[in-house]
Amino acid sequence: MSRPRISSRTQAERLAATRAALLKEARAIFATAGYEAAATEEIVKRAKVTRGALYHHFRDKRDLFEAVVEEVARGIATMIDDTAVPARTPLETLVEGMRAFLDACLDPAVRRIYLIDAPAVLGWHRWREIDAPHGVRSLREGIAAVLEERPDPALAIEPLTFLLSGASNEAALWVAEAKDEKAARRAMDRALGELIERLFAPSRSPRARARV
Repeated sequence: MSRPRISSRTQAERLAATRAALLKEARAIFATAGYEAAATEEIVKRAKVTRGALYHHFRDKRDLFEAVVEEVARGIATMIDDTAVPARTPLETLVEGMRAFLDACLDPAVRRIYLIDAPAVLGWHRWREIDAPHGVRSLREGIAAVLEERPDPALAIEPLTFLLSGASNEAALWVAEAKDEKAARRAMDRALGELIERLFAPSRSPRARARV
């Protein structure tokens, strides 16, 4: 006689709870200690699971870290999308989305995991693969919406996406490392608004574009 289906659902729920506990504690430890110093023994202890449970869900510490990075990437994208929704124009949506990215990355845990350790541990190629459907996707959609409203043959979506993505990463690190973070953030917000407005300004002449 086969077991009731509820048993398999309960088992699935237990597995999901174990994975969630591992990700939660791993994220906290990776954020405070950094990847290199983080110990799987401590992660297992805090999650109150066995080492066997850890290796049931993840191949090794790097695999666990990659899952944490993916979780962080989803959180950043959600914050960007939620913040940008109320904006009135595509240009405002783009600016607010980029500011939301800065907000997310000024969280020390996000910054340590996503901007500092992730590229070093996973490599730039893998890190960009993880970011592609999240932060990069949101930025690309924002740029595409602006260019649809303000067509400019001198500007292409793909190069602009990675140009502004790199600028956003550096901006987040610069603000975080400033002696006066609040003042640095205000200065960055002003610079960001001016940069985007001038970049997509419809009044620029073709000759002026060529000099930029």
